[in-house]
Amino acid sequence: MNGAELILWITGVHLLGLICVAVLLLPALKDNPTRPDRRSDGESDEGWGRGPKSPPSPPEPPRGGIPLPDAQPAGIRLREHGRLGERLPRRERRPIREPARRPVREPHRSEGSGQN
Repeated sequence: MNGAELILWITGVHLLGLICVAVLLLPALKDNPTRPDRRSDGESDEGWGRGPKSPPSPPEPPRGGIPLPDAQPAGIRLREHGRLGERLPRRERRPIREPARRPVREPHRSEGSGQN
């Protein structure tokens, strides 16, 4: 590549970049840009900007009738300091099972021992 071709390549890349920038800036330089909607509720903000936002509307009350059948209150409530386990009745303990008996080994008697 000689020097003239290199200059043509550099010029072409710069022209392509300028065209892209012009295309991107064209909407910003239009005569009549789109303006944000003005308030139609009669509020006057007496100055720049849109002013403070209006407070959000309160939430709607819940719909429906009586509570569901599984919405029963707890049997025990803690109103003071303490543990829930202290308020619950103690469970009955299971009876203790005796361990299985092991057979007792007896010494083997021989027939010729002479004991009768």
